[in-house]
Amino acid sequence: VQLQASGGGLVQAGGSLRLSCTASVNTFSRYFMGWFRQAPGKSREFVGGISRFGGSTSYQDSVKGRFTISRGNAKRTVYLQMNSLKNDDAAVYYCAASISAYGSDENLYDYWGQGTLVTVSS
Repeated sequence: VQLQASGGGLVQAGGSLRLSCTASVNTFSRYFMGWFRQAPGKSREFVGGISRFGGSTSYQDSVKGRFTISRGNAKRTVYLQMNSLKNDDAAVYYCAASISAYGSDENLYDYWGQGTLVTVSS
């Protein structure tokens, strides 16, 4: 499975951005999906995840109420809608796919995308 993340860029603080992550397989609905991020000098951290058919999601506390994860299985794509962006949200964002579950443990995930850079300006 190959994951292609896109949608990163430069945005002003308070603005919005939507990231996409498209899978190379038609069996996309078999996978739980997660979004992670890594800021310069910091460890990679869990942003949020979504179940196979979108019925449940979870988020890191710092993004709750601002970020929303959704998916379109027919398009083999998972989305991360980011609103009210803050300087602390600047990072490389990664999507990841798990056959078993989603969660904050990176070891759950079987496949990773290449990352897309989000830069937030003051």
